[in-house]
Amino acid sequence: MSVAGGMENAFSAGVETGCDCLQIFVKNQRQWHASPLSPEQIARYKEAASATGLAPVIAHATYLLNLASPKKDMRDKSIRCMIEELGRCEALGVSGLVFHPGAHMDDTIETGIKHIAESLDIVHKACEGFESMILLETTAGQGSAIGWQLQQIGDIIDQTTNPKRLGVCLDTCHLFAAGYDFRSREGYEAMIDEMERAFGIERIKCIHTNDSKKECGSRVDRHDHIGQGKIGKAGFVHFVNDKRFAGTPMILETPKGKDGRGTNLDKVNLKRLRAMIQG
Repeated sequence: MSVAGGMENAFSAGVETGCDCLQIFVKNQRQWHASPLSPEQIARYKEAASATGLAPVIAHATYLLNLASPKKDMRDKSIRCMIEELGRCEALGVSGLVFHPGAHMDDTIETGIKHIAESLDIVHKACEGFESMILLETTAGQGSAIGWQLQQIGDIIDQTTNPKRLGVCLDTCHLFAAGYDFRSREGYEAMIDEMERAFGIERIKCIHTNDSKKECGSRVDRHDHIGQGKIGKAGFVHFVNDKRFAGTPMILETPKGKDGRGTNLDKVNLKRLRAMIQG
């Protein structure tokens, strides 16, 4: 949900759309820095959260971050930005900060993973005692992006000194584009088994539910409306009926706008997902 005009506005928009939970940006997602939150801003946000009861709230980190960069100055800049964003999450009571692990560029994947783990350790040391968690998002694998294989996420977590402070955010479009075909029951359970081995499904704190414009294994990140892309209805049925994910926030990152009848597309996508729930 947009936070234009004040972060508290995301809650009224969420209520109007029919959301149970929200994802927001806690600062401009295309800028490195932001002015500190004022006590008044925090108070307005918490008042709206309390009044609407929408929870949990997840934040998505800026797209500029690259903790895997071979360039130390870029990693240092990314670390400072993440510390700032996690601090804003903590002040607002946001439960998790989702971020893309990063791209190794000209380095090896192994070196990139090492850089990410070391960077996360620095962030955690600076944010000692925080309740807001960092959530590593699975990626589609475009370019040199790390996190498209589930074991890569597990390796990052394993190499940090405080793995209990890390969670995982799945993205259905990214998983599918990365080559995980979960449209059949067998494919879905095989993927879940791999998650269990890589990092443990109890670590999954958020699921981005997006269809994919591209084929399975394309490694191209293009989100589509629920049931309108290459995943189709079959893959989402497994997620929304999996009791292991009961209570796990599922977030739409599908294209905004209105359908041919003038209905908010977020409402359309939510209705499609909810219609798949059995029993």
